[in-house]
Amino acid sequence: MLPGRRQGAGTGLPARGPALFTPPALLVESGQVEVSGICATTIVVVGYPREVGPGWMEPLLAYPGRLDVALHVDPTPPALAALRLRRQLGRLESDRRADAAAGRLVDPELDAAAADAGELARQVARGEARLFRVGLYLTAYADTREQLAEEAARVTALAHSLLLTVRRARYRTVQGWVSTLPLGLDLLHIRRAFDTQALAAGIPFTTPDQPLPDPTRPGAAPVVLGTNLHSTGLVMHDRWAQPNYNSVTTGASGAGKSFLMKIDVLRSLYQGVHVTVIDPEDEYTRLADAVGGTRLALGAPGVHLNPLDLPAHSRHDPDLLTRRALFCHTLISTLLGDRTGPDSGLGAGDRAVLDAAILTAYQQAGITGDPGTWTRPAPLLADVAAVLTGLEDPAGPALAARLAPFVSGSYAGLFAHPTSTQPTGHLVVYSLRALPDELRAAGTLLTLDAIWRTVADPAKRRRRLVVVDEGWLLMSHPAGATFLFRLAKAARKHWAGLAIATQDSADLLGSELGRAVVANAATHILLRQDPSVIDELRRVYKLTDGEATQLLTAGPGDALLLTGTGQRTALRVLASPAEYDLITTDPVDTTTTSAGIDAGDGDPRDVARPQTPAEAETGLGRGPRRPAVRPVDDDTDPF
Repeated sequence: MLPGRRQGAGTGLPARGPALFTPPALLVESGQVEVSGICATTIVVVGYPREVGPGWMEPLLAYPGRLDVALHVDPTPPALAALRLRRQLGRLESDRRADAAAGRLVDPELDAAAADAGELARQVARGEARLFRVGLYLTAYADTREQLAEEAARVTALAHSLLLTVRRARYRTVQGWVSTLPLGLDLLHIRRAFDTQALAAGIPFTTPDQPLPDPTRPGAAPVVLGTNLHSTGLVMHDRWAQPNYNSVTTGASGAGKSFLMKIDVLRSLYQGVHVTVIDPEDEYTRLADAVGGTRLALGAPGVHLNPLDLPAHSRHDPDLLTRRALFCHTLISTLLGDRTGPDSGLGAGDRAVLDAAILTAYQQAGITGDPGTWTRPAPLLADVAAVLTGLEDPAGPALAARLAPFVSGSYAGLFAHPTSTQPTGHLVVYSLRALPDELRAAGTLLTLDAIWRTVADPAKRRRRLVVVDEGWLLMSHPAGATFLFRLAKAARKHWAGLAIATQDSADLLGSELGRAVVANAATHILLRQDPSVIDELRRVYKLTDGEATQLLTAGPGDALLLTGTGQRTALRVLASPAEYDLITTDPVDTTTTSAGIDAGDGDPRDVARPQTPAEAETGLGRGPRRPAVRPVDDDTDPF
């Protein structure tokens, strides 16, 4: 046993002060070293193929196991390189002439080596190439000796498939292990000469994994989305490190869009991001309840939103009262415009009396142009209707009569009382499922207005994410489409991101506003697509044939991530069992959970299900369940 000691004590390491890394003990044996109960063995590459192609190290770097790959590179001075090449040429030429004089057959390997050395010498002489001394070492890890032997055999077989000649560092195990640590030390010194082209083919390393976000960058908030489909690496994405913070997620029905959006929401909350969700189908209830979020179910009994409310940061905007009055014009026009008949919409006379009634209602509530009065309780829509009724102009009572259904009639529930729940907190969910169709446009407008006021609040500037699930529903309303367009343009200025999920790409790509939203998103996530839209997606996203085929055949939760930095990564969304129970919408899962199964215990159908290698490696659970059979710069108020 070798107890932990100062760097350099009996291990060949240079003594440079206290060791930065010192394990408690090392058990050194022939062929392996045991470090804190983990067995390790080092494999040295001693021979290389005559020619290598781009990415020749990729299979080693993408090895699905615990393998450290260390590449030590030392440049050789040109003068020394030229001298060594001349000596090598002399030896090869001498051997060839000796064989010819002895009447031996021509050695093809000798001829090839002489030709290569001659060509390399000419390139070095012309300054077209340089020589490098390269050492490549592989350290495999396992929990037991038997597992280590199997792991070493697999790594050796992989190296042989790449035409690499390898040897075990049997009696230099400590030096081999240290040489693969991130210390920049090569204690083995087993090197081979490489020219520039051969070395450049492996540097920079090619890998199916995208670069990990820098966690030290100010404002970094990387989110683990899942695992790479082509390796076991984690896929981490930081929308806040992209050119803008917006994202667009598209996929066919059942592809896993909502599952992915909820994963993004939940893990963004872990990073301290404030999230606001527009939830048309009431799918975020369990998630909001679990994390202590605020949920506003518009249209449900007891839930009210007062359109005349003044925001809390009113003192920072001297024109706020005027802006609020103009918004009330837009809302009332939307309410009356959704009704059919000759009295739908607002005429010029109606707008005049409505403007006077709104300002009068504010005055009666004690709210004037003085910002000091803006903290008083705001009037209700019923107060505006009462003022309209008392006007001498006949247009006033007529307009009040048209507003009666929304003040005292069947549609009055949403507007009849002061705002019941303030949209504050780290997670705010606006559920629109309970809204009747007659109020959906107005309710959506109220929701968008509240979200914009929160995002644009200069007194509470922080990272915010606005999530629009089933974005096609919002795009079907003119006010919703305009809101998405303006938010996509101006969100970055307010340190906010817009995340849209839609199952119909045509809803975004088929309109000018939709195309602008797509163009202003730095992050795009494509799940399984319908064949009818794949050609359009191929054109817009410049997909390769392989990527298009992947999107047509992808399973639930399989996606293609395209980032603003040009990275393209195929991933599989994964969630822990606890996360899965919070975000799944599978009727079987939701029914089982509601019957009394503890959500924290995972999915009861998977009690006997073993972990996959990817899950064991990452510690994450599964993604969306597969079926059993197969499975410009405008930061103005958008209103």
